[in-house]
Amino acid sequence: MALFLLTGDGFLVSQQKEALQRIISTLAHKNDEIQNFIETLNHTLKGVQANASSVIGELDEEFDGLYSILDEMKESMTSSIKQAESYKTQELQNQLSQCSKALENSEELLEFATRSLDIKDTEDFSKAARQIKDRVTMASAFRLSLKPKVSDNMTHLMVDFSQERQMLQALKFLPVPRAPEIVLADCLVADNSVTISWQMPEEDNKIDHYVLEYRKTNFDGLPRIKDERCWESIDYVKGTEYTLSGLRFDSKYMNFRVRACNKAVAGDYSDPVTLETKALVFNLDGSSSHLNLKVEDSYVEWDSTGGKGQENKIKGKENKGSGTPSPKRSSVSSRSPLIRGSRDRFTGESYTVLGDTAIESGQHYWEVKAQKDCKSYSVGVAYKNLGKFDQLGKTNTSWCVHINNWLQTTFAAKHNNKAKVLDVVVPDRIGVYCDFDGGQLSFYNASSKQLLYTFKTKFTQPLLPGFMVWCGGLTVTTGLQVPTAVKTLQKSENGLSGSASSLTNVAQ
Repeated sequence: MALFLLTGDGFLVSQQKEALQRIISTLAHKNDEIQNFIETLNHTLKGVQANASSVIGELDEEFDGLYSILDEMKESMTSSIKQAESYKTQELQNQLSQCSKALENSEELLEFATRSLDIKDTEDFSKAARQIKDRVTMASAFRLSLKPKVSDNMTHLMVDFSQERQMLQALKFLPVPRAPEIVLADCLVADNSVTISWQMPEEDNKIDHYVLEYRKTNFDGLPRIKDERCWESIDYVKGTEYTLSGLRFDSKYMNFRVRACNKAVAGDYSDPVTLETKALVFNLDGSSSHLNLKVEDSYVEWDSTGGKGQENKIKGKENKGSGTPSPKRSSVSSRSPLIRGSRDRFTGESYTVLGDTAIESGQHYWEVKAQKDCKSYSVGVAYKNLGKFDQLGKTNTSWCVHINNWLQTTFAAKHNNKAKVLDVVVPDRIGVYCDFDGGQLSFYNASSKQLLYTFKTKFTQPLLPGFMVWCGGLTVTTGLQVPTAVKTLQKSENGLSGSASSLTNVAQ
């Protein structure tokens, strides 16, 4: 009975611990949400302060601009008034001068005529009378216009600012455009491109353009403030749809948001949306590559002198002591526990490097570009247990296409030490499509999407991308979705391409 009670108590404690663990997990999740919300609020608070200062600055600029325009208009109108004043003054002064001269001549003639009345001699009087008549006929006083050429009225230069004053008094903030709504059903993720579509909640004919922002993230759901990348912006989008192309999908998701702008102001951002951008991303595993290969993330280059000194050191260590070779160990990459990094380095003529991420399911795609002067290289996949002396395509655990540019160019598909010559031009870039669950490995011209060759088999172990290079270099591009054209070709070519079994009877 005591044992039963003890067992019962233990079971009860176990249940309580499980319940408590669930409570702890729920609280931790809720705390994380609250912490994220606090960070969002702090970020928004800083944004309010910064944006308020920015708006006040813009308002100062606008009013300074109005003041400047008014000052320019005042200066221009003042100049017009002064020009009119100068013109009228000059005209009146000219008239005054002319009238003064005419009056002076007329007074002199009047005095002469008055004196002539006292002349007694008839002949002298007649002569004087004729002179007076002639001078009167020619006198400027009788040709003068006795009307001012200009008036003193300046009312045509007066202004009435009553309408403008009403307009200025009616100044108010422009209506802010409402936040757009992203239409998830119309958004598309394909071929390493993302098409975002949105609409306005109501028609707004004052919208001039939109601003689309995006950023990569590994968090599902709403964007987080902490540990997030900065938003990248696409400005002056005229329509309500935009396609971002040529992306590398090196994150699990992408966040998107959009806002509308009129001629003067931008509205609030739409609610952000998160789209999945899944693609295979891997680097080359330099820890287990051949010592004659120089490996840097996605680039591998043949180095004829790279392994000589290190090989001698390793041989010396292996031959020291018991005489039994001691395989060199290296650290395992954090990307996957299935990588080959903890095994010996490739050696001998196996100038091989593998990817650091295992493929265990799904459909994946990556591309490889060789240097123009590369003499020999292979591109394919292998199981993680590929031996350190093994070459791609010469074992039943590896599949590849091999290009040999030594003396003459040959192009062949290889598996299990059998080869099939491919009668196609070697492309500049080779696309590799791996359907793990469907048991297909296909090679494509990455530019034209022409199918080069397909292996059909059943993969029984996780696969690693594999590469061999001799006298040259290879660049690997990952983070690529399976192209739509490749998906279409896979469906149409099903059963029509070559297979691994077709190599069994073909000599190397």
